[in-house]
Amino acid sequence: MGVKEGLLALLAVGPSHGYQLKLDLEAATADGNVVNVGQVYTTLQRLERDDLVTIQRTDDEGRVIYELTDTGREALGEWMRRPADLAAAGRDEISMKVLLALATGSADTSEVIATQRGAAMGLLQDYTRLRAEMDPEDLAWQLRLERMVLAVEAELRWLDRVEDRIGGTKSKTPAPGQTEAAKARSGR
Repeated sequence: MGVKEGLLALLAVGPSHGYQLKLDLEAATADGNVVNVGQVYTTLQRLERDDLVTIQRTDDEGRVIYELTDTGREALGEWMRRPADLAAAGRDEISMKVLLALATGSADTSEVIATQRGAAMGLLQDYTRLRAEMDPEDLAWQLRLERMVLAVEAELRWLDRVEDRIGGTKSKTPAPGQTEAAKARSGR
């Protein structure tokens, strides 16, 4: 989620000023989308330029109060109805490390996997501890934590699958300046 969409969703509830929107965005996402206030105001200026929000008024303390326009409400509805980009998951750092280690021989793939597995297991333990300590009334945090747990569990399953698939295969060292993928594409 971008800051833009978060601000549109919050302004759908009612008019607000930038700093309150920053706090509300962080609270609504259980601190999953921490932003600096400058980013909020820059985004609000772009949203105003694009007729997605308008300035309602300036309050007694000099804060600019923004409100959602009909165009902004339509844009928010379109974003909410559109599925998230699942393909982006394939561009994560661990995938790139494993694939590049396999293609280039620049690292031992099994060591890359073992390092990531250790970090993921530690994170899963942290999340389990947090789950035990969480406020049972904080639904936003419960849902965010559950998503984080499932993501780590999925990463661990993926690492297991990678290990199974590569088995005893060692990373290949390509000819200088040419990866295996480049060799395959060139027909050599």
